[in-house]
Amino acid sequence: MRNFLERLSVRLLIGIVAMFCIAAGAVAGDLDAFHGLKGRLDIAGGTAHIPVMEKAAKHIMDANPRIHIVVAGGGSGIGIRKVGEDLIHIGNTGRAITDEERNEFGLISFPFAIDGVVAVVHHSNPVTDLRSGQVQAIFAGKVSNWKEIGGADRPIHVYNRDEASATREVFREKLLNRGELSAQFSIVSSNAAMRAAVGSDVDAIGYLSIGYVDPSVSTIAIDGVAAIQETAEYGTYKVVRKLYMNTKGKPSELAQAFIDYIHSGAGARIVREAGYIPIK
Repeated sequence: MRNFLERLSVRLLIGIVAMFCIAAGAVAGDLDAFHGLKGRLDIAGGTAHIPVMEKAAKHIMDANPRIHIVVAGGGSGIGIRKVGEDLIHIGNTGRAITDEERNEFGLISFPFAIDGVVAVVHHSNPVTDLRSGQVQAIFAGKVSNWKEIGGADRPIHVYNRDEASATREVFREKLLNRGELSAQFSIVSSNAAMRAAVGSDVDAIGYLSIGYVDPSVSTIAIDGVAAIQETAEYGTYKVVRKLYMNTKGKPSELAQAFIDYIHSGAGARIVREAGYIPIK
C-alpha cells in the first residue's frame, strides 16, 4: 500500500509539473512575437481597459526591456480623439466607434472583451435588488430617499460619469433607457474614482465596469438578475458592452504584436482575471 501511495504521489507531482510547464510554455510562446522589437507604445482612452492593458504591458516589458509601454485613461472620447490625431498608438473605447469616427480618422477596431456595466452602492447598504424603473427614477431625481425603495431614511447621493465616458453612455442607453437625468449628481472621472466615491459614501449609488467591483461596493441586481460576470457572459444580464482597441489605419508592428497578445491565450487569462469576458 505504501509503495502504491508513493507511486501515486510521484505521478501526481509529474502531472502538476507537466501542467505548469505547458502553461509556462504557452505564455512564453505568446511573448515570442516581441523578440527583436523595440520602441514605445502609447495607449489611452477607456478606463475599464486599464487593468488589462497595464498587466499585459508589464508582462511584455519584463520579457523585453527594450519595449516601453505607457497606459493612460481619459475616457473613450479621449481615446478616439488622441489616436485619431496621432498622439497615441492605441485608443481604447468602451463602445463601438461610429461610422463618422471611422471615416474621419481612418480607425480600425479590435474588440477583445465583454464587460457588464453595473449599478453599485456602498457595501453596507441593504438595498441590493431594484427594478429597472426604480433605477431610472433615482437617476432622474424622482426618487431621492432610500426609504422609498426599501432602505434607510436617508438622502440618495447620485454619482455619474462625464459625457466622454462610454461607461456612462452604455448605462444610460441600456439601463436608463435614455431617460432624463437629474442635475443633482456628483461627477467622477473614471471607474476607479467611481468605486472610491461610492465605497466611501454610505448613501451613494453609481455605476462602473464589472471588473472594478470589489468588497467596498455592492452590485445591484436588476429585475431579479444578479449583476455578475456569469450572468453577463450568458446574456441574462443585459447591460453589457464590448471593449475595443482602436488604431489609426493599419497598426504598427509593435501595436499589432500588442493587440495579438491581448487576443492570445495569455491575454484571455489577463482579461478574465480583470473581471471581464474574453472574446473568443
